[in-house]
Amino acid sequence: MKIGFIGLGNMGGPMAANLAKAGHEVTGFDMANVAIEGVTLAASGAEAATGAEVVITMLPNGDILRKVAAEIIPAMSKGAVFLDCSTVDVASARAVAEDAQKAGLSALDAPVSGGIGGASGGTLTFMVGGDDAGFATAKPLFDIMGQKAVHCGPSGNGQAAKICNNMILGVTMIATCEAFALADKLGLDRQAMFDVVSTSSGYSWSINAYCPAPGVGPQSPADNGYKPGFAAELMLKDLRLAQQAAEEADADTPMGQAARDLYAQFVEGEDGLGRDFSAMLPRFEARKRG
Repeated sequence: MKIGFIGLGNMGGPMAANLAKAGHEVTGFDMANVAIEGVTLAASGAEAATGAEVVITMLPNGDILRKVAAEIIPAMSKGAVFLDCSTVDVASARAVAEDAQKAGLSALDAPVSGGIGGASGGTLTFMVGGDDAGFATAKPLFDIMGQKAVHCGPSGNGQAAKICNNMILGVTMIATCEAFALADKLGLDRQAMFDVVSTSSGYSWSINAYCPAPGVGPQSPADNGYKPGFAAELMLKDLRLAQQAAEEADADTPMGQAARDLYAQFVEGEDGLGRDFSAMLPRFEARKRG
């Protein structure tokens, strides 16, 4: 398949490389000067998109997505698939999809879960919104870049699934870190805490798969000095997107709002920038009530 790939950063670069390694003809573009094995570099996004059957974008935010879309949609061939893997606001995803559809394209919003390791290893999960035909065309590419792709419904629903999932993750990680800090102060051994909670009603991905306490449970960023697997600032981005969507949908999400505010304080007012989102545990350990 002939593929255009725009946005060759920490996530997009390995994804494009995996597609090229699988035998697809990949032409890429990025604002930075990058070199990706197997990927032919274009001078612009429009050049990368010209003649491609599928154009994939992996971009930082909705504003940039809208600008790139305005550039590449006129260059794309009718019937091609515009596959956006960025995590952006639902409104931007739906606006870009509408513009693409008006131009005779299929449009998919397909944000990912799995981080840089998942991008390199081809084990990402894709949450996909858009039409059935576009999903069918892109499915073989999802199978190369990831281990699972869930079709969540019409355009924008991929973003909706991603931000709802990560709102749960942000809230449960805070609760897990609070509970470990409280257990410490009550004199409860961390291993005993893990053994109880991981096999009882406190079970969650945050404790069972990604425990924020070093030396307890499976290997996690806590065992590597909280070097990010999923950076706190990226969690903050997703929680802000969730609250933006909640405001637009008139949804009451007090726990999501509280999580957003705590991560904003952690990242912008404390030492959370550049640390894993599970580094909330040492934060709570160092704090007193009030």
